[in-house]
Amino acid sequence: MANQQLPLAGLKVIDIATMMAAPWAATYLGDYGADLIKIEHPIKGDAVRNFGEEKNGKGVFWKSLSRNKKCITLNLKEEKGKEIFFKLIKDADVLIENFRPGTMEKWGVGWEELEKINPKLIMLRCSGFGQDGPYAKRGGFGTVAEGISGFASINGYPDSPPTLPPVALADGVTGVFAALAIMIAVHERAGSGKGQSIDICLYEPLMRMLECNIMEYSTLKKIPSRIGNRINSAAPRNVYQAGDGRWVALSGSAQPIAENVFKAIGKPELIDDPRFKDNPSRVKNVDELDDIIGEWIAQRTFKEAVDILLAAGAVAGPVYEVDQMFTDPHLNHRQSLIEVEDEDLGKIQMPGMFAKLSRTPGSVRFTGPDKGAHNKEIYKGLGFTEEEIEQLAEAGVI
Repeated sequence: MANQQLPLAGLKVIDIATMMAAPWAATYLGDYGADLIKIEHPIKGDAVRNFGEEKNGKGVFWKSLSRNKKCITLNLKEEKGKEIFFKLIKDADVLIENFRPGTMEKWGVGWEELEKINPKLIMLRCSGFGQDGPYAKRGGFGTVAEGISGFASINGYPDSPPTLPPVALADGVTGVFAALAIMIAVHERAGSGKGQSIDICLYEPLMRMLECNIMEYSTLKKIPSRIGNRINSAAPRNVYQAGDGRWVALSGSAQPIAENVFKAIGKPELIDDPRFKDNPSRVKNVDELDDIIGEWIAQRTFKEAVDILLAAGAVAGPVYEVDQMFTDPHLNHRQSLIEVEDEDLGKIQMPGMFAKLSRTPGSVRFTGPDKGAHNKEIYKGLGFTEEEIEQLAEAGVI
């Protein structure tokens, strides 16, 4: 893995962000070879180090979120810290930050200052509500983004309140969009030779996921309601419980697939039934349709139901608990989960590369390091002696 060609090798990315969305953007670039330097406050560090469960006193999520990142400490509020930061910026390609708008300007390290030092710099600025506008100064976490984007309002069942996702959805989606935005700017710079700042907030990427709902309201003034595991644009689409208690996820969004479902459950006559003959009819009569499919699946074990559905050309699969993902033969074949060696936790498994590049695949070179683990390496590279590095540490600069 270490000797393979990495497509983003040589792209120097400095990550001074905290928590998840913006740091994830850096991680995605690092998976494909970007040279990542993670800067943390000398005392506080990144709060996400202790987010979630721990083992041997180490946050297990950190090990994946900060993989491939060389971790250093630096206090940007100190004049000497600012001076060192400018040295790092001088030959950086990308800077990623997610402080509340105006914070970096207050410290004297805002875009106007950094652009003068490195005109080719690309600066990703991630915040709850963006760099300008009436809400710009508000603090923002994914929870609020999931609310204001419209996601929570359509998530859940009709008789339930708006439901937030049990994962960092807004952060995860924003991280992917942010990595895309960075690469767009990198591509543009190849022609113009100029850097630029990128303003991304937590709620707008989620709004792109709700594009269908937004367009339906824009054109038809239709406001979607909460409908559980269904969607209002296609049927059948739901999870159904098999006779042995396991759950089957099934979708018949395309007409040929829906017809294959009807053949699989032994009811080909439903293909011409006026209630189910096309998608609009099926959506209108979705309760009856779900009852028919649900009853058929409930009379079989999970394996029996899925085997029959797949053999007929339907689209169905398991609803996994997390432990079941680790034993799935397809996920193992695809390396959807990979095993890596961690100096604190030994062999651990984490998500693999999200895209399989045929010629230049990515890799995990190392897992999330301790705070300041690479101080000596990085600061010696800037010309500091070991004695000077110790002095900077004693002064609280690093």
